[in-house]
Amino acid sequence: QVQLVESGGGLVQAGGSLRLSCAASGRTNSMAMGWFRQAPGKEREIVAAITWTGGSTYYTDSVKGRFTISRDNAKNTVYLQMNSLKPEDTAVYYCARGKNYYTFVVPLSPNEYDYWGQGTQVTVSS
Repeated sequence: QVQLVESGGGLVQAGGSLRLSCAASGRTNSMAMGWFRQAPGKEREIVAAITWTGGSTYYTDSVKGRFTISRDNAKNTVYLQMNSLKPEDTAVYYCARGKNYYTFVVPLSPNEYDYWGQGTQVTVSS
């Protein structure tokens, strides 16, 4: 069984930074990992994703240049460094495990992920 636990969310002023962590138990090192977010009244959207080697990453346009996804397979942990935060980044952030082993293609759709964390709230005040 795989469990994903996010941490690092909180309240921050616009322009500030947060670092989210996703600690995994169970097999994740062979799969891509992704960060998604969901704001009230909106659909869940992908924020960033990374292949199992860390060699390829994806960022949604609105966070390019501000967010960085990384992973430490020795620690079974995935990170999302968020800089220059904006009020529109306010959402619950979820990490998720990709379904496929050893893929070099970054999965972008929620249905390409099979395990999800419980989420961590990020609130950016203006």
